[in-house]
Amino acid sequence: MAASARPARAIASRGRRVPREAEDPQARAPLLSRGWRVPREAEDPQARAPLLSRGWPLPALLAWGLAWAAHAGMLALGASAWTAAGAGCASGALLSALAATRWRRLIVAAGFPVSLAGVTFAGVLPGWAWLAPMALLVLLYPLRSWRDAPFFPTPRGALGGLAQAAPLAPGARIVDLGCGLGDGLRELRRAYPHAAISGIEWSWPLRWLCALRCRDAAVSRADIWRVDWSGHDLVYLFQRPESMARAAAKATAELRRGAWLASLEFEAPGLRPQRVLEGADGRCVWLYRAPFVAR
Repeated sequence: MAASARPARAIASRGRRVPREAEDPQARAPLLSRGWRVPREAEDPQARAPLLSRGWPLPALLAWGLAWAAHAGMLALGASAWTAAGAGCASGALLSALAATRWRRLIVAAGFPVSLAGVTFAGVLPGWAWLAPMALLVLLYPLRSWRDAPFFPTPRGALGGLAQAAPLAPGARIVDLGCGLGDGLRELRRAYPHAAISGIEWSWPLRWLCALRCRDAAVSRADIWRVDWSGHDLVYLFQRPESMARAAAKATAELRRGAWLASLEFEAPGLRPQRVLEGADGRCVWLYRAPFVAR
């Protein structure tokens, strides 16, 4: 870090928040000088905060309700059933553009047509059949885990260059918090072939399937917010935007000096990244190293 940024680090190390005015406009210069590109979103923490990013899944329910309102409104105006259905689908598609991630956009856009199909063909299937998808969802994702990320698999190649940006010694301990089916564990293994990699997942079906897919990792079932993070050299997250403030606070309290916090796509609010990697698909990996520096 540049010498001009040292006063800010000193203030942060004493537990005081660094005012935005005290930050050096050139504090990010070392990132550029090392050849790491800083995306435009890194300059403004709110630049990537879509309107449907808070309180999920309530925004999805609201979007579906508005799509059904558009459908009912078109029928009330005398439009045909096909026109009304098109209006509902178009409303859902437009609202999906405001969602935070690709998966959420798909969920918002598909909500109305899927529910319309269910209503249309309700007479074909027995009433209890429509409970089967909900039961499967609750089995895979218990209610207490809905506040964390749903099934967000780490894309292949998303962690390319991670080992060069955050070098670790052989045998370093790495954990994927919320490992799902193990896509993140596989990418971490490609980046750090000689590390001791583990994963934590709350859903017991996903944990079981992940252990079958990733036999070279220790996969356990636990609450990622209750386990101790202090024994790891790198903590990897692919969570939801609403979870990142909690992750930043826990990492600040528990990670030892020199340990890394790596977050795919979503940055940790209030913390200044030491590295920002941008993948081929535009997703960023935000890297923070303890002791963390306040933004």
